[in-house]
Amino acid sequence: MLSRLNALPARIPADLVAMMLRVFPALVFWQSGRTKVEGLRLRDQTWFLFEHEYALPLIPSEVAAVLATLAEHALPVLMILGLLTRLSALGLLAMTVVIQIFVYPGAWITHGLWAAALLAVAARGPGRISLDHLLRLDR
Repeated sequence: MLSRLNALPARIPADLVAMMLRVFPALVFWQSGRTKVEGLRLRDQTWFLFEHEYALPLIPSEVAAVLATLAEHALPVLMILGLLTRLSALGLLAMTVVIQIFVYPGAWITHGLWAAALLAVAARGPGRISLDHLLRLDR
């Protein structure tokens, strides 16, 4: 009886799981990126946050604001499409590590969940529901 119950989750299609591991972390970063812009311009609040709250030790705040905002828009789109997925996942993972270490070190549980999903995508790939698979880029 228990072995039958344990076998049920094994029937969940791996490609569906892979897609969910791509889409949901991507949406977190996409939503964050959307809060940083108004039209095609960075909001005044974004400049302020990168100068005061998100201040990184090695990158000037002006550069960090632009790069992070671009990455939070481009990488999630690539992840959702499943295009250049492993590289996109690694880019978002790098952002997660920077956020964890330098910005919000107390949010390790949330960042750990993001990192786990992004590591799974980087290690296992985007699955068959992806442009990488369709274009044969992930082989």
